[in-house]
Amino acid sequence: MTKRIALVVYPGFQMISLAAMSVFEIANFGRDTPLYEVLTVSVDGGLVKDSAGISVATEVIGRSHYDTVLVAGATYVAPTEPDLVDALKRLAPRVRRIGSICSGAFVLADAGLLQGRRATTHWGQASALQRQHPDVVVEDDRIYVNDGAVWTSAGMTAGIDLALALVEADYGGEIARETSRLLVVHYRRTGGQSQFSTLSTLEPSSDRVRTALAYAREHLREPLSVEQLAAHVHWSARHFSREFTLQTGLTPAKAIEKLRLEAAQALVEAGEASIARVAAVTGFGDEERMRRAFVRTLGKPPQALVREARERMRA
Repeated sequence: MTKRIALVVYPGFQMISLAAMSVFEIANFGRDTPLYEVLTVSVDGGLVKDSAGISVATEVIGRSHYDTVLVAGATYVAPTEPDLVDALKRLAPRVRRIGSICSGAFVLADAGLLQGRRATTHWGQASALQRQHPDVVVEDDRIYVNDGAVWTSAGMTAGIDLALALVEADYGGEIARETSRLLVVHYRRTGGQSQFSTLSTLEPSSDRVRTALAYAREHLREPLSVEQLAAHVHWSARHFSREFTLQTGLTPAKAIEKLRLEAAQALVEAGEASIARVAAVTGFGDEERMRRAFVRTLGKPPQALVREARERMRA
């Protein structure tokens, strides 16, 4: 049976929210019977302008029956219009799932739909969400959060990860992976994954140090000694080590460990249960070395994350 997905928009919404709806559209590709029907809805219907002044055609919210309703985010958060709050309150009990993209979490919270629930939003707006709605358990460093029938995503492109997770929940991992390949995006990041990556947080000023970090991430299986990284960017090992530490605040060894830990955590949370395989793929070499890194940084061993991943998949 085709599932009807509605995206709720309102004046000033962020156009990138529509990218999440493309996931459901592409999931239909090449199928005799579509998996999803995609609708864009608003309180009054008709044309609705986004934050850049581009108009999108919509139908009146509630005119059709929906399986899932997602609320778009906005560039600037403002109090939700009372008519939209009322429409969502009426609609929520009649849909299987309801969720938000980016700051759309504020809309759900204003409608009372996040009360007592775990939720996330763009990292830059998480503290405001928690301050305005202390009854919401805001997890400010998650790609998306699923709490029962309510799903919320972090900012911008995290809506794509949320949509792929919904496709997987509906039709399984293979269809979700097939959809991500057609979209030419990496298979979805897990909900527990951080909104921040090691490469984005280090932010070195030198192109050579950035090049070395990018090279390291693509060659985690290798030893990645200071000499190897320095040779790749045509610096002496001594100069490379000094500049790397000065620009990133970490020694090369510590930065490589962060990259390996990030990659290992992503694999475990995506369902890879073999700790030995994860240790080999990410360059830790042996399970004990990886276990120590997990405990030191995350406060728990990789086996604990494997159990958590299994519990999420059974939920």
